[in-house]
Amino acid sequence: MKFIEALKLKSKLFFLFILVALGLVGIGVVGTLQINSMKKNIDSLYFGSLVPVTELNNILHTYHNGLENILYKAYRLELSPIETSTKIKSALIHIDKKWKNYKKHFKRNTEVQYVEYTDLEIEAINRYFLRLYSAAKQRKDLSTINIHTLEKKVSFIHNVVEKLINYEIDVAQYERKKFLFSYNRVKKELGLALVVIILVILMITLYVIKSIQNDQTKLEITTRKLKRANKKLENVSYTDSLTNLHNRRYFNLVYERELKIAKRKNSFITFMMLDIDFFKQYNDTYGHIEGDCALQSVSKVLKETLRRPSDYVFRLGGEEFGVIVTDTDESNSAKLARDICDAIRACKLKHETSKVNEYVTLSIGVVCCIADDALDDKVLISRADEMLYEAKETGRDRYIITSNVSVAKTQTFFEDKSA
Repeated sequence: MKFIEALKLKSKLFFLFILVALGLVGIGVVGTLQINSMKKNIDSLYFGSLVPVTELNNILHTYHNGLENILYKAYRLELSPIETSTKIKSALIHIDKKWKNYKKHFKRNTEVQYVEYTDLEIEAINRYFLRLYSAAKQRKDLSTINIHTLEKKVSFIHNVVEKLINYEIDVAQYERKKFLFSYNRVKKELGLALVVIILVILMITLYVIKSIQNDQTKLEITTRKLKRANKKLENVSYTDSLTNLHNRRYFNLVYERELKIAKRKNSFITFMMLDIDFFKQYNDTYGHIEGDCALQSVSKVLKETLRRPSDYVFRLGGEEFGVIVTDTDESNSAKLARDICDAIRACKLKHETSKVNEYVTLSIGVVCCIADDALDDKVLISRADEMLYEAKETGRDRYIITSNVSVAKTQTFFEDKSA
């Protein structure tokens, strides 16, 4: 069975198909051979016994109801000599034909001698009837025939043929018993052969199916492992390794998707651009390792503040972050930005070189608007960047929000750190 394990899934299915096909062919061949054997026995029984008996009975019938009856009528002068001769000749021809047909059938050695004896007796009685035929043809008076001799000869030939008929019947019974014995034996052999073939097919089929199931299980396990690996690769490709936030690559996908959804629903969409104040000075003062820790701390605060499934936080690069919020109006977006500023300030990450606070702070540019088909795809980013720049220019540690996404003069709301 090792070669089956080495086969691939398609090869195993093909092997299973071939196996079932061969099994069915084998069953058909065995059944055909056995049925042909039974047919041969039936033919032997029928043609070896039924037909010969019928022919012999026909001969007896011709002797009794044919020749004997004709001569009775001729004896009583009910038939003319011409009619008598014609009927006798016809009957003898019929008997000769039937007897020749009978002798053509297969004869056993034990039967041959008695058939030869019967043949001699039939020739003898036929000569007797031929003499009567000649007399009738010569128009002699047949009323003088010896009826006792006629009956004696017909009775004698009857007994001779009757013994042959009884022998054929005995042979038929013997053949029947032989056939039934052969039939029962063939039936058992055929049943046993079919059971063996079916069991072998089932065993090999079960083995092949089990092998296929094992392959399927291995394939499913491999598929799950591959999916997990792909998921990890996807997470790696879409996740910032330092902060575990979504990266710029994933931002591009989410931004385009959420903007399309907001346009379709004609709903609010908010984009925030966040930047850590004086982060270069922080790195210079505390070192890049502490700078990475600061980035991680800020990322943690952003994730804890933005908890809705529809809130997305990204690290866009360096100390710059991005936030996409949907289904939130301008007032709630402003509150959310204020909460972020407060939460970062509350972390009390020491920043001695900051010009706005002794702790790490954020500047946030916010754009909130109702999306429609006229909204340019890039305007949210550019306007949020403008708002971030304005927040930095006006003192940092604050957010500035706008709902104006046109190229006209921007309407802004300002909130400083004292708010």
